[in-house]
Amino acid sequence: MTLVRDTGFHAEDWQQGFAQPAANATAKALDLGPDADLACLPALEDVQIIRIAFPSFADGRGFTLARRLRAMGYKGRLRAKGHVLADQYAMARRSGFDEVEIDEALAQRQPEDQWLARANWQDHDYQARLRG
Repeated sequence: MTLVRDTGFHAEDWQQGFAQPAANATAKALDLGPDADLACLPALEDVQIIRIAFPSFADGRGFTLARRLRAMGYKGRLRAKGHVLADQYAMARRSGFDEVEIDEALAQRQPEDQWLARANWQDHDYQARLRG
């Protein structure tokens, strides 16, 4: 498993595991599916990291969840996990994700330079270009 951030590929640095929201109301790290009901989450100020699953690169529900979590005031670490492509990295960052977790097979098919090419996601925001 590889973490992708604006600075490139990184090793896993979260060692405390992840819990399902219903399984542990006091968890510091939550694993959410793309169909998660955000109204059922514990108090967000106690959660340090939330990981949202992307079962397919064509399933964009995780982007919506990330945006909603940030709108709800979540300030912790937000991670996309699964089938997110390098081409989707800018969208992931704009929707509120801090990082993307990919498997080794994807990291080999889409090496670090492909992700770094999209790390300047703030410079390529079409909405900013329309306003400017």
